[in-house]
Amino acid sequence: MKSFNLEKLGITAPVIYRNLSVPALYEMAIKNEKGSIISDKGALLVYSGEKTGRSPKDRRIVTNPESEGNIDWGNVNLPMDEHTFMINKVRAVDYLNSKEIIYVVDGYAGWDPRFRLKVRVICSRAYHALFMRNMLIRPSEDELKSFGDPDYIIFNAGAFPANKYTNQMTSKTSISLNYENREIVILGTEYAGEMKKGIFTVMNYLMPLRGIMPMHCSANVGRTDDVSIFFGLSGTGKTTLSADPQRGLIGDDEHCWTDEGVFNIEGGCYAKAVNLSEEKEPEIFNAIRFGTVLENVSYDPATREVDYDDISITENTRASYPIEFIDNAYIPCVAGHPKNIIFLTCDAYGVLPPVSKLTPEQASYHFISGYTAKVAGTEMGVTEPSATFSACFGAAFMPWHPNKYAELLAKKIKEHNTNAWLINTGWTGGPYGIGSRIKLKYTRAIIDAIHNNDFANVSFKQEETFGLNIPLTCPNVPADILIPSNTWVDKKGYENTLKKLADLFKNNFKKYEAGVNQEIIDAGPK
Repeated sequence: MKSFNLEKLGITAPVIYRNLSVPALYEMAIKNEKGSIISDKGALLVYSGEKTGRSPKDRRIVTNPESEGNIDWGNVNLPMDEHTFMINKVRAVDYLNSKEIIYVVDGYAGWDPRFRLKVRVICSRAYHALFMRNMLIRPSEDELKSFGDPDYIIFNAGAFPANKYTNQMTSKTSISLNYENREIVILGTEYAGEMKKGIFTVMNYLMPLRGIMPMHCSANVGRTDDVSIFFGLSGTGKTTLSADPQRGLIGDDEHCWTDEGVFNIEGGCYAKAVNLSEEKEPEIFNAIRFGTVLENVSYDPATREVDYDDISITENTRASYPIEFIDNAYIPCVAGHPKNIIFLTCDAYGVLPPVSKLTPEQASYHFISGYTAKVAGTEMGVTEPSATFSACFGAAFMPWHPNKYAELLAKKIKEHNTNAWLINTGWTGGPYGIGSRIKLKYTRAIIDAIHNNDFANVSFKQEETFGLNIPLTCPNVPADILIPSNTWVDKKGYENTLKKLADLFKNNFKKYEAGVNQEIIDAGPK
């Protein structure tokens, strides 16, 4: 469709293609974007350029009297004045006007019609258009005809840099969000995930104003309509464990919890592709076909077969595909209230149990903490794990103070008698370098036990430092790995490492204590 008009936004020069089909976007990408080709499975292989991940330090929110009192300003939510925002917006519009062709994608954020946003993406790359065609909810032909004015507009001029000498610019990259103008402007980065997370940040601001809990989580539903949601930072198994062939996938990353239940914000999935295999993750592996965008992967030039183990370009290789590419997708992506909330952590210290049950207060504490551990780089011979804390398991996208989201979560848990669990997908028998990674089959068995209500009548043991309640038996899981201290040969080393992790938790939580209820503070480690 070439007749679409963006003159009121100042865009007059290019030919505008709105909501092109997948084949047409493939053709445009291969014709006009260097390095874009089709894989042996039919996916579109693309390169995002210099930036292969998000740039959180370059994200800014415009200060405005209407919203600035609600924003938790600091190292995550950085301010930008209106004048600087307009400089960036004009820069983006001028760049888009310099192109012969640009693309418009109109879609929805949010499967619940009561709360969905109409989103318009304006971009210069077919890759970006296809990505957002996958990630937004795709309107029907009738909905597209009556779409009208959008609620939010993304101006993606990512191939053009910000002027680093402009006030408040720290680099040539800028992602600026204006809640009052309802606009997002992207400069200096072609990483497509900035668009997706920009809309998520918008939902994370708007939904609490309506008493709705936005969540950085995956979600699935069983045959008895029992819903589970999975919180977890990158690498903890959020996408992998929610893609369960026995359960319907509601979504893999972004959801809201309303007075009626859970809905997915997105129309697609954005899965990590590193080390992907058909054996370990068949649902995701088989979703990579015609219509999927594969970012920054290596491949055999002769066969076009992708090498998912090759991280020579980036470790953050990604696949974007419509949710219906998952065979057991639950469409429309709206379901009831969660029966189980599962917090996933990859504890490289090896002291947290594979599974423990949390009280509502503990759930709030661990939600605000948002803990996982990453293995430090080994190039300099460093093997010591490093703790990573990201409030609400998604601090980079949360404009409000973490306690705002924690209180909403605690309220929902109590209202709906939801069970909360902490699951360690990391190490056992010692820290990284000494112990071993908990087998995926054991973690899957634990998730199955939660869904089958197998822990309802088993004995529990309370661990003293974190106060975690640990089940003593679990079907298809060796009992000796359920209690972490049993798996360590070095008992003194276990005690010291446990204390070290507890201290890391306490030190991290100090910055939230002034805004958090005392019962949540008391639910932390002793």
